[in-house]
Amino acid sequence: MAQIILTGTLTCPPERAQSVRDALPEHLRLTRAEPGCIAFDVQESAPGVFDVSERFASRAAFDAHQQRAGQSAWAEITRDCPRDYAICEA
Repeated sequence: MAQIILTGTLTCPPERAQSVRDALPEHLRLTRAEPGCIAFDVQESAPGVFDVSERFASRAAFDAHQQRAGQSAWAEITRDCPRDYAICEA
C-alpha cells in the first residue's frame, strides 16, 4: 500500500493572514489525530505564504482527510486562497 505525500504552498491575502494563523493550531491538531496521518506540517515561510507538507499511510486515509478538512472551519477560512500542491505516492 503506497503512502500519499502532498507538498506545496497555500497563499492568502494579507488581510486574511491572521485568521489563517489563528485557525492553524486547531487544523494541525485535528489532522494529526486522524487515522493514517503520518506527518502533517504547515509553516508560514513568508507573510501569508504557508508551506504545507502532508504524509498519509494510504490513499484511503488521505481521501478521508480531504473529506473532513473540506467541511471544516479551516476550509471556510482558507476558501479561495490559492493552493499550489503536488501529490505523489511513495
